[in-house]
Amino acid sequence: MRLSPAAALAALVLLTLPACFTNKQNQGARLYGQHCAGCHGEQGEGIGQLIPPLAGSDYLAQHPNQLACIVRNGLKGPIKVNGVDYDQLMLGVQDTATHRQLSPAQITNLLNFIESHWGNHPGPAGVRTIAGTEAELRACNQQ
Repeated sequence: MRLSPAAALAALVLLTLPACFTNKQNQGARLYGQHCAGCHGEQGEGIGQLIPPLAGSDYLAQHPNQLACIVRNGLKGPIKVNGVDYDQLMLGVQDTATHRQLSPAQITNLLNFIESHWGNHPGPAGVRTIAGTEAELRACNQQ
């Protein structure tokens, strides 16, 4: 049986279409589990007065435009989270497979996960976009 050119094209499109889409829906949760949960806890609860919580964190709500920079570059120096002082070095997050910095898309997915769980809410601009994360990263690299 021979397919017409239109039928062959339709079959090709149907076979390759799934490859055009990747499952990024759970990437933020996977990245959190790989890179953040060891210190900040499975549920973002932190570790006492050593590591700040991400769950219900007033720091996240007060510094939404700095979060991409913190993920990429880490954080050094004292901060206050939910009324508690913390002064522990946080290293920037690297992709364990490539040993490179997380991409803006990965940072976006990670922060969207964190900001939509454990009583947190997205910043005033709503759910993060890759373009917004890229702009934040450019701004922090200029500081």
